[in-house]
Amino acid sequence: MAKNENTTKTVEHLKKEVNDIQEKLRVIRFGGAGSRSRNVKEGRNLRREVARAKTELRSRDLSAQAGIASETKKA
Repeated sequence: MAKNENTTKTVEHLKKEVNDIQEKLRVIRFGGAGSRSRNVKEGRNLRREVARAKTELRSRDLSAQAGIASETKKA
């Protein structure tokens, strides 16, 4: 996944993606508890994808709040 790919997605799609990735991460953590994982970097990569998606959601939220705040100052 490219770093800038999240900027073109909708908020609903980003929220769904975060939930899906967190579920995959949960399966990796608990499913592989007794066995050795084949790809040890997969968990790290999933955590990074979640962080990127949440960062984009937060930046959109802050920009929306800033837009609302600037509109109330004008009135």
